[in-house]
Amino acid sequence: MLLLKLNEITGEIKTIHTRIDSVEKDVAGLWREMMTKFESVDAKVGSLRTEAISRFEAVDRRFDSLEARLPVIEKMAELEVQLADCVAF
Repeated sequence: MLLLKLNEITGEIKTIHTRIDSVEKDVAGLWREMMTKFESVDAKVGSLRTEAISRFEAVDRRFDSLEARLPVIEKMAELEVQLADCVAF
């Protein structure tokens, strides 16, 4: 009688181990899937970061160009005023 009960318990333990193995495989699969998606998102964020930096650098270059032109524009305005004064005489 005790031997039958031990065999029954042994069978139940094997069933539990099988279920545990199945759950471990499922968890491992989910983990791999999550990591794959995370890596994909990380790559997209990296790409967006690179694009944003590139655009900021382009805007920065445009500001630098405008700053370089400002003294010339100011000189032209002064010359226009002087020319207007000369024509007025």
